[in-house]
Amino acid sequence: MMVVGIVAVCVVLLVLAFFLPRLSRHPERGTQRTLGAGSRAASKAPGPLGRWLSKPFATSSRAVGRSGAAGRKGRGRMPF
Repeated sequence: MMVVGIVAVCVVLLVLAFFLPRLSRHPERGTQRTLGAGSRAASKAPGPLGRWLSKPFATSSRAVGRSGAAGRKGRGRMPF
């Protein structure tokens, strides 16, 4: 269920970053802040369990950042 949500957020950010590059920064940062909080909370588990639980949040945050960057990059390459 979480995977579907992250994919949906990435698609929305990709489209938003393509059409409104400046306005896409705030939702992207908000999403990354939320995922960062989840990662920090999960990393407090003891031992390797903390690393394992925080990894999906860190990976999702990275995907959100790449999605926004790809939309802005695609917009920058358009001829108009």
